[in-house]
Amino acid sequence: MNPEQRRAFLRKAALAAAATTLPRWAWSNAPSLQANPFALGVASGDPAPDGVVLWTRLVLADPAQMQAAHTVRWEVAHDARFAQIVQKGEATALPLLGHSVHVELRGLAPGRWYHYRFMLGDAASPTGRTRTAPAPDDVPGALRLAFASCQRWEHGHYAAWHHVAADQPDLVLFLGDYIYEYATPPNTADLARTHSLRHATTLADFRDRYALHKSDSALQAAHAACPWAVTWDDHEVQNDYAGAAGRGDDSRFLALRSAGWQAFYENMPLRTASLAQPASDHTHVDALQVYRRLRWGRLVHLHLLDNRQYRSWQACRTPQSASAGAVRAADCADLASPTRTLLGAAQEQWLNAGLAADAHTHNTTRWSVLAQQTLFSPRHYPSGVTATDSWDGYPAARTRLLQAVAQHAPRNTVLLGGDIHQNYVCRVHADVERPETPVVASEFCGTSISSRSGTTQDKVDAIARHNPHVLLARCDQRGYGLADITPTRWTTTLRVLDDPLRADSAASTLAKFVVEDRRPGPVTA
Repeated sequence: MNPEQRRAFLRKAALAAAATTLPRWAWSNAPSLQANPFALGVASGDPAPDGVVLWTRLVLADPAQMQAAHTVRWEVAHDARFAQIVQKGEATALPLLGHSVHVELRGLAPGRWYHYRFMLGDAASPTGRTRTAPAPDDVPGALRLAFASCQRWEHGHYAAWHHVAADQPDLVLFLGDYIYEYATPPNTADLARTHSLRHATTLADFRDRYALHKSDSALQAAHAACPWAVTWDDHEVQNDYAGAAGRGDDSRFLALRSAGWQAFYENMPLRTASLAQPASDHTHVDALQVYRRLRWGRLVHLHLLDNRQYRSWQACRTPQSASAGAVRAADCADLASPTRTLLGAAQEQWLNAGLAADAHTHNTTRWSVLAQQTLFSPRHYPSGVTATDSWDGYPAARTRLLQAVAQHAPRNTVLLGGDIHQNYVCRVHADVERPETPVVASEFCGTSISSRSGTTQDKVDAIARHNPHVLLARCDQRGYGLADITPTRWTTTLRVLDDPLRADSAASTLAKFVVEDRRPGPVTA
């Protein structure tokens, strides 16, 4: 995509997000539909005090319909029967954007629930439920937050999402690996299910992959239950890619990355601003900014990070290796280089400013939440090796972030992560290499929705014994985290499935931890 094509893409995306902005000659008449156009469900995201993003993506069977733009009607109501409609309008589903719809609502009341739906011709979507954030100066009594990541289709059913919806969270945080780019492996004997899609390399491939995942009824129910805030990790593009570098030649990889990023935007409830505001330290024309802030009044300030797009190449990784792997520090001088970054200079400065604002005496935020992709705390392996794709592979960047936390001293700092397909609960020390230093933050790194961990519990137990800041480490269960947040207490409940190979699996509580206001570090509830 050249710069002019990129500008045209952004213009059309902005138009598509607004109501009745395209001339009527650009819209189709109500089509005669051969299939349910809302088969991928509905979603909402990024709640603000006065609005939220509504999302759907049309499924069109007729080739002529697939080439046309379509006018989608939408309604927002106080009630599920839509007897009390508060807003309604029209949006355009463009083929250029995979017939996705992003409606950015304004003018809603803060801190309340709404119902929404879409219509095309005589077809109506499922009804979604969403809510706005509290007013900026409010300190609400509670926020229920679910956090999850990593949902490889073949490795398990999405039963966890049924339980998320039943838990009735106010907000879901999805922390990366919404899809996996892989084809079904040749040996299918131990898989929960299979698919016939090839390894994703083109925009059409990535669109098909999102359609596959979004066909799951449990995932659709969780999207329809409440607003989400999403970020990405590597498998939305390619395993262990780093910034502008991946496997293959540069031009081919950048085309792959552009396709993966566009498909991510098309299939997530994101604002068009994420397309139009690339970070200042990233010059590639296809930048998509997904790091951003969400406020839940003065109770929670959520810093949603991107540690994939701006990172340095993994230390001592060869150009064509399929994954980042691990190194021995003595054999890899690059590991400790102070110039290496996981977030990029612009995002580091942005986060530093956000932490400073959280600690300001006239704008005290109760809980500063750093929601990002992977495990922040160190894992010192008994073997002496260092994993290079997590924060362990970027120790100088981790030190800079901890220095910002220490300098600004937000009232309470909590880190959330995913990626490793394991549950970890950790105390975060001011100096992660010196456990005698003060605890400055709490960390909850959640397991996967379905993706396997690739290790054994014996090995994880050995790591935990080697790392006194690790309070819990489990690799053998799939599930999600549930955080109940009040002005005085944060409670994390780790929910796990009985059997991820069953679509109707029951769930149970693995553990529960509490963080008290102004007392950093989780303790068992």
